[in-house]
Amino acid sequence: MRRLAIAGVILVALLYARPLRSYLATKHDLAGRTADVRALKAQKRALQRQLAEASTTQALEREARRVGLVHPGERLFIVKGISRWVHTRTIRAGG
Repeated sequence: MRRLAIAGVILVALLYARPLRSYLATKHDLAGRTADVRALKAQKRALQRQLAEASTTQALEREARRVGLVHPGERLFIVKGISRWVHTRTIRAGG
């Protein structure tokens, strides 16, 4: 009788081992996916803020000037060597 009870317990343990492993693996995957979803939601919010900021008139004008566009009647001047000039000026000033 005792051997039968032990065999029954072992049989039940064997029958529950695979579903238990599957449950734990699925629970682990779910936790990973939940973290991914949180990260993607945060990234979406950041991108929406960037889009809203980029759509302002000031941002559009700033970007247009960066690529070399000017208002009608303005003249475009390209000044080269500013960083070298600032570096030389800093050295001469004792900085």
